[in-house]
Formats: sequence, structure tokens, C-alpha cells
Amino acid sequence: MATQSFRWRHAVLIFVVVNLLSGLPAGFSGDKAFYNSFRLPSVAPPDWLFPPMWLFLNITSLVALHRVANSRASERRTRFLVAEAVGWVLFAIFATLYFWLQSPILAAIDTVLYGLLTLVSIASCLGRDRIAALLIAPRLAWLALASYSGIYGALYNIDPFFQSFLKP
Repeated sequence: MATQSFRWRHAVLIFVVVNLLSGLPAGFSGDKAFYNSFRLPSVAPPDWLFPPMWLFLNITSLVALHRVANSRASERRTRFLVAEAVGWVLFAIFATLYFWLQSPILAAIDTVLYGLLTLVSIASCLGRDRIAALLIAPRLAWLALASYSGIYGALYNIDPFFQSFLKP
């Protein structure tokens, strides 16, 4: 490992700032009534599962970030860091898109993009830091399920955000 420039306090700062930004639009447990009012696939997770799952995924992602950020510089490391940075932005804005704007379409797009960036992160780690790739793998599994549920929700429900533009 190279000189440790990314310290645990940086990971804690990312966690706190991103989760505060994410929680502001709809509160920290989201708008459960909005989520539960949608027609969702039978495999959609229950509303109570999201906070503990994202806590776990945030922690494993930050451990992976700590490992890779402190490794020697390379094109793969840079690709990983960019993918993770954009992924954290997508995570932070999800609640705004879904709960505040009430747009299952925008939320589904956000989720699919985050899943694709997670694939980039894992691919960037393979052959370099397999532990980091394994730490991110649960996020990919969760986002695959969330992408399916999000696309299903966007297709089978009215999007209040876009419907407001269609009114005369």
C-alpha cells in the first residue's frame, strides 16, 4: 500500500455528509406511504429493510474505498475513485428524485446508473484488490434487485413528477 492519504476520518465524513444530504428531502426513513402506495414486484424489499441494508452497504463500500484510495496510483485506481465519487452523488440525490420530486422514473434511472457504476468499481478492483471487489459485491446484488423493482415501479405506476408536466 502507498502512503495512507485517505484516512478513516475521511470515510466517516463522506458517510455523514452524504447521508445527511440523502435524508433531508424526505426524512431519514423516507416516505414509506409513498413507497408502499406503488404497485411493486413481489420481490421488492419491504420498506423497513432499506435503512439497515444501506448502512451495511455504505460501510462495506467505504472500507473498499479506503483500501483502493490508499493503494498505488494507476488508471484502474482512478477509474474506481471516479466511479465511487459519482456513485455517492447518485446515492445522495436518490431521495430527492424519488421522495421529494416523487418520480419513480428518475429514481429508476438513478438506481440503474448506480448499478452500472458499481460494475465499473468492481471491474476496476479485480486483479488488483479482490477484497475490495468482494466488499462492493453486495451493493451490486442489492442494486440489481433495486433496479428491477425501480424499473417495474416506473413502468406500472403513474409518475407524479412527470404527470404534472402533462396537465394543461
